[in-house]
Amino acid sequence: MVLVYIDQADQQIKKASLEALSYGAAIAKQLGCATEALIAGTVKENLAELGNYGAQKVHQLKNEALNSLDVKAHSTIIAAAAKSLNATVVVFAHNINGKAIAPAVAVRLGAGIVTGACSLPNTQNGFEVTKTVFSGKAFATIKIETPIKVIAINQNSFGIQNHNQAASVEEINIPIPAASIKITKVEKIEGEIPLTEANLVVSGGRGLKGPENWGILLDLAKALGAATACSRPVSDSDWRPHHEHVGQTGIQIAPNLYIAIGISGAIQHLAGVNRSKTIVVINKDPEAPFFKAADYGVVGDAFEIVPKLTAAILKMKSTA
Repeated sequence: MVLVYIDQADQQIKKASLEALSYGAAIAKQLGCATEALIAGTVKENLAELGNYGAQKVHQLKNEALNSLDVKAHSTIIAAAAKSLNATVVVFAHNINGKAIAPAVAVRLGAGIVTGACSLPNTQNGFEVTKTVFSGKAFATIKIETPIKVIAINQNSFGIQNHNQAASVEEINIPIPAASIKITKVEKIEGEIPLTEANLVVSGGRGLKGPENWGILLDLAKALGAATACSRPVSDSDWRPHHEHVGQTGIQIAPNLYIAIGISGAIQHLAGVNRSKTIVVINKDPEAPFFKAADYGVVGDAFEIVPKLTAAILKMKSTA
């Protein structure tokens, strides 16, 4: 059986978990076994609808204490569930929570693990999984030979698939270990699209010259319904909040569309965005390194191009 961990925040299931579930269902089809899901905590969604993404059964450990991430508690619970349910493959999303929990679960299960997987395993000769390495610039194929296997799938590398079915839902009884952390304060960013969940991202760099010019980027993002991001020099200069910093030392994202405005494209920035499906670069420097990684490039002054692009998008939407 393939067991998929369903990640949630604020009692809402994360999009990355739906992709992980579709991925797990595809593995189960290869192996000729069932796909089941595990969720810890309480959520607002109808869990039976997880069947639409491939789950045949959903196991829920209802306890509000599990709504906040505690790596020790969650990894203990997931490993116990995997053993109890006789799972042979455990799947996670390779997001912030998955990166923390998956390795701990693998240790508890004595399982081989591949993080950052980007395609379905090859099961014709054992169990081989391809993953990205060197910040997405290369690929490696790893053979897992342990009885239980743990995989964390890169976001936006497999896609969400519709199975048109309903899952059965049942509560699972697993002892919850004592909390190893204590949350003393929570600060939430309201009214913004989370970068890790965004399909569209508009990002700015030092080419915008200052925070007073950020309005053209925000207007474009609003027209597209996109999240906003920035390069590290921008956040370091306090032009934009640090939670918008994408790159090797910031948030790593994989949207369907990434628009980079006034960003030169240093290798550290590329490491955080190179899994984007489509990259559009707007820069007045034709020699900017980012153009080598771009699917589409516009050489020109962002202060002229971006407002015209926004106007064109709004016009198109008004006539649609």
